[in-house]
Amino acid sequence: MAEICCQEAKSPPATAATVATVSASAAAAAAVASSVMDRRRRRLELKRFRLATDLEQSAAEYAGARKRPRIPRTVSGPCPDAASASENTERCPRYGFSSVCGRRREMEDAVSIRPGFLPGPGKSHFFGVFDGHGCSHVATTCQELMHEAVAEEHDKAEEPVWKEVMERSFARLDERAANWATTRSSEEPACRCEQKMPSRCDHVGSTAVVAVVNPTQIVVANAGDSRAVLSRAGVPVALSVDHKPDRPDELERIQAAGGRVIYWDGARVLGVLAMSRAIGDGYLKPFVTAEPEVTVTERSDADDCLILASDGLWDVVTNEMACDVARACFRSNGPPGPPQAQPGGEAKTSEGVSKAESDQACSDAAMLLAKLALARGSSDNVSVVVVDLRRGS
Repeated sequence: MAEICCQEAKSPPATAATVATVSASAAAAAAVASSVMDRRRRRLELKRFRLATDLEQSAAEYAGARKRPRIPRTVSGPCPDAASASENTERCPRYGFSSVCGRRREMEDAVSIRPGFLPGPGKSHFFGVFDGHGCSHVATTCQELMHEAVAEEHDKAEEPVWKEVMERSFARLDERAANWATTRSSEEPACRCEQKMPSRCDHVGSTAVVAVVNPTQIVVANAGDSRAVLSRAGVPVALSVDHKPDRPDELERIQAAGGRVIYWDGARVLGVLAMSRAIGDGYLKPFVTAEPEVTVTERSDADDCLILASDGLWDVVTNEMACDVARACFRSNGPPGPPQAQPGGEAKTSEGVSKAESDQACSDAAMLLAKLALARGSSDNVSVVVVDLRRGS
């Protein structure tokens, strides 16, 4: 029978030198580990410090951004930059406007209100909303000069035809936008679009919707996707149609000129601009034109109000909803009846509502519409003008 042998393996007895060597190695390893941990700890602390600093800086920047006027700037009665002569404002319809930056980093909208800009027996009043893109200088130029161009073109014509007057006025502003970089005063500060390399001044434009209101007519000229809506007996009447690149007639015009409409986050001219008409945008001519569509509407006793607004409102609020909000404000603030003298008191309307309260209706309507647009998620600048067209206003 085979013999099975089992032998126990024994370690040689440890000597003092061996113990010392092991202890030294262990101490060195512990020192290295401690050094590595210290370096890691210092890196983590440095990262935490940088993160805290970045968070503080971001919070400061966010707080600064929050200081921008997110609540609409609201005005009623005579516009601060409009003519203030009493003869010009006496017959001007009551109005109010709100303009808010919203969720955009820059404010590129502009509003122009010019009571009595056309003198005469039946005074005409100018209202305009301009929505810039690429920069604000084209919208600002329209704000400052559009009413002057309309007045000059109207005065030059022996028998003014509003369609021709508006077309020539828009063409003048379009030419001014094209030559803006070379014609502006040297004292004016450099625009942010000029600071880009290369300069992109010809990449800037603005929509324009303007209304001329006189005792018998409402004249609306529009280029772009801002909009004018009339509330008549509670029913919204669109006085302009948005110029979107995929609108059938606009698409046909663009393609006939050799351009294309590319769908990139919506229909865009050459895949760039989300509107087919605007003032400026020289690099997209002739596919983007400044020629406005003009409508002339006879005023009626059933007219409630006129609403002009940028697409920051119309992208999220329907015509019906906007008119309902304005009419609700009018009902809560009373009718626009002629003021009646009260002995020892302030003037009252025929229904006993103070004239100041009645004047506030348009301002309240514009403010509520701007807030409604923000609440419904509008990501654009929002500018709204509300004009009271009720007889006696």
